[in-house]
Amino acid sequence: MTRPVIIGLAGGSGSGKSTILHRLLADLGPERVSVLEHDAYYRDQTHLPVEERQRVNYDHPDSLETGLLVSHIEALLDGQSVEKPVYDFTRHTRAERTISIRPTPIIIVEGILVLAETGLTDRMDIKLFVDTDDDIRLIRRIRRDMVERGRTLESILEQYETTVRPMHIEFVEPSKRRADVIIPRGGHNEVAFDMVLSRIRYLSQEHRLEALIRPPAGSGH
Repeated sequence: MTRPVIIGLAGGSGSGKSTILHRLLADLGPERVSVLEHDAYYRDQTHLPVEERQRVNYDHPDSLETGLLVSHIEALLDGQSVEKPVYDFTRHTRAERTISIRPTPIIIVEGILVLAETGLTDRMDIKLFVDTDDDIRLIRRIRRDMVERGRTLESILEQYETTVRPMHIEFVEPSKRRADVIIPRGGHNEVAFDMVLSRIRYLSQEHRLEALIRPPAGSGH
């Protein structure tokens, strides 16, 4: 089996990661790409009352079950399908359903903290960081949380001041140093995107060639 190309896609909240992700899916073909969002792996909080769930620091690495994500990446590398969790952001806990993810030639691991975890970066072939000004990221976060997650402006700003911004400074921004490519100005940087796309296609072809010339296990060659 051809070894998948593992792509890490990081950046602060509202940086434009989703734009890059959607463009990669469109250009590479969604049938050839599996996506593992880090925030699907937030720890289950059903044991906590709703009020306590809201006080959890969801921007700290400890809030995520990264070990489960790593095991899912390993399973996909071994040609096995996995059941990706689904997180309910309105209830602050995991949903009962999961999403089946099958092995594909390209696996994208996306999230604000994916470059802050060596268990993830050690398995990546390409590490990308989407870099966007803080004020633009905040505006985008406000719009997303109000429209998609039903939150009030007051709660969004309180979370931003108490956890999002401090954790960005402590964990997300320093992880930029681990990136192979930093994409400035978010998801509409055409030159950077074309360079990344070219590199992904090159590695995909390289992995296919390796699979063709590698002798089968137990062949004695």
